[in-house]
Amino acid sequence: MPQWISRIIHTLSGTTFRLILLMVGLLMLWGMLAPLSTIVWWLNQTAESLGLEEETPEVLRRQAAIDPTSAINCYIVFLPGVGNFSPEEITPGEKYFIYQLAERHPQCVVVRDVFPYSVINRDLGSQELLTPLWEASKESDGILRNVLVQVRNLWRFAISADERYGPVYNLSIAHTIVERMNVAHPIAQSDRPINLILISTSGGTQVALGATAHLNEWINARLTVVSIGGTFEGRAGFNDADRVYHLQGDRDWVADLSRIIFPARWSWTVGSPVNQARRQGRYTVCIIGSYEHTGAEGYFGNAISPNGIPYVKQTIEQVDQLPIWSINQPLTSQCPVQKIAEK
Repeated sequence: MPQWISRIIHTLSGTTFRLILLMVGLLMLWGMLAPLSTIVWWLNQTAESLGLEEETPEVLRRQAAIDPTSAINCYIVFLPGVGNFSPEEITPGEKYFIYQLAERHPQCVVVRDVFPYSVINRDLGSQELLTPLWEASKESDGILRNVLVQVRNLWRFAISADERYGPVYNLSIAHTIVERMNVAHPIAQSDRPINLILISTSGGTQVALGATAHLNEWINARLTVVSIGGTFEGRAGFNDADRVYHLQGDRDWVADLSRIIFPARWSWTVGSPVNQARRQGRYTVCIIGSYEHTGAEGYFGNAISPNGIPYVKQTIEQVDQLPIWSINQPLTSQCPVQKIAEK
């Protein structure tokens, strides 16, 4: 037997390779079991709580009307990326971003405690069986956190995009959004529409788009989705949101990857919802600078951009220029820098 074949066999029989196989097997099993929490959530709901017997879910039906003269007529709901651990924890750059926008637009209420990777809006540590593992990953800055948390959340991203489980999963997230909006400031029950802005990044964009069908049905609102380096499959949400803006950096290969993977995003899939929305001017793609997907040179990073200001401050300026902040302002295809067609 040639020596190189012997070395390969020796390597494949080693402990390291067996550990790799074990990890791959566990991740595959993890993915197969991922829809269980969605199914359990669905089975525990009633027709009344889901709003199937009425036009609105229970959380809105029990909401009393509030003062119609209130200055609050806008909600900014932030859905973070797959690297996040819980609904309470977002990065310092993300916190700075959304609260700076709220300061500039005092008519808007910030909702930042929606966790788009849990049907019950709980952090990963709430799973008793895996609590020690999640707590270890939460405290780790290395591969444990970067791999385990992101892989776990990516499975939820996949569920949201799945034709079988996605409708139920996205319904649960829509319930959470409405509930947290009510906690932040009671939703007005009147004929005057509110301005509802879903700002999302990475895998949070897929979940935001998935929730729009229900939000559009339940709430009298102008519904805008702002994707900042978001990843999405290109079907859900594009027939329900009034406008979708996708802001992307020219070094963000992760956002480019979803455009390659999902057939609905391909330019020759002319009948897909995303391509129809793009042709009708309801979906706008903007290249906003030299951003990476995450990190110091990402959309919420604190490194200095080529423009001489921190990347996160540059992102704030780009989003602030979008024509979305007044309910009376017409939604247009305007980009903060330039408009481009989907490649």
